[in-house]
Amino acid sequence: MRVLVAMSGGVDSSVAAALVLEAGHEAVGATMKLWGGSSDRGCCSVADVDDAQRVAQQLGISHHVFNFSEDFDRHVVDPYVAAHADGLTPNPCVECNRHLKFDRFLDRAVQLGFDAVATGHHARVATGPDGGSALLRGADQAKDQSYVLHMLGQKQLKRVILPVGAMTKADVRARAAELQLRTAAKADSQDVCFISRAGGREEFLRARIPLHPAEVVDAEGRRVGTLPAVELVTVGQRRGLAGSAHPPGERRYVVDVDVPTATVRVGSLDDLLVSEVPVGPMSWVAGPPYPDEGLEVQMSAHGQPEPARWSPAGRVLVGRPVRRVAAGQSVVLYRGDAVVGGGPALVA
Repeated sequence: MRVLVAMSGGVDSSVAAALVLEAGHEAVGATMKLWGGSSDRGCCSVADVDDAQRVAQQLGISHHVFNFSEDFDRHVVDPYVAAHADGLTPNPCVECNRHLKFDRFLDRAVQLGFDAVATGHHARVATGPDGGSALLRGADQAKDQSYVLHMLGQKQLKRVILPVGAMTKADVRARAAELQLRTAAKADSQDVCFISRAGGREEFLRARIPLHPAEVVDAEGRRVGTLPAVELVTVGQRRGLAGSAHPPGERRYVVDVDVPTATVRVGSLDDLLVSEVPVGPMSWVAGPPYPDEGLEVQMSAHGQPEPARWSPAGRVLVGRPVRRVAAGQSVVLYRGDAVVGGGPALVA
């Protein structure tokens, strides 16, 4: 089988390429050039491309660079900025997987005559009871990335290989060290790759949209403080509220963000608790679940799964009150270790 390996320049994709070779497949490495601006972290820097090329050389496979920067701007960066302008909390890694890694990259692989693509994601693809493809959690619970792959359907999964999904991160690093790969001790990429450490999210957004000071009010609508920019505030946020007036020792959280009026409402933890979450549009791995089926829901990349049911009305019904998820964040349903599907939380 001919496999195109998405090599980000990190240790996971490096080992993924090695495992594809060990399985007897023909492997070719490819790195996506996604972000055209300055970058000092993530998988968008020049150093990462260089690392991917060097690992390919070590493994004795050819390596290519695909320039998908226009697609990245259109499908990831522009929606990220627009979401903040609307008071939403976007998940750019999910959109990158949806539009770039498992759409544009996969299409390019098919056009070039490859049978499958492989990535270094910590998740697993298996054959389900009905003969279809199932997307499962990775073996390493602390590194599981099935949450950010929830949009994958049968069409994609039939052509996707996730070689490190059955390994722990420690096993991956040990294998890389054994193979003497230059990425063996390389730190994991974190945060949003196109947001620099130096400027951060505020500088990135300020260069693209106007940011407006926010008035902070309590549950009764009384003014209790201000914040630098309403576009930078997230539901559930606690940091940065120190200047807001509230009883000593009593924690306050953002419970609502209204961009048009530049108003942020704060309240107690109890004010954040909900028993259902509106979600949509949904992506299903192999079709929606039964309405009364017992499932689990996860509302952040490494959040605690909670008992839940799916309502065809477009709501996830949670077994016990949980913190309200910020609109725009992914809400993912699981059946045991198997991803059922997911979608962005809507404004409640």
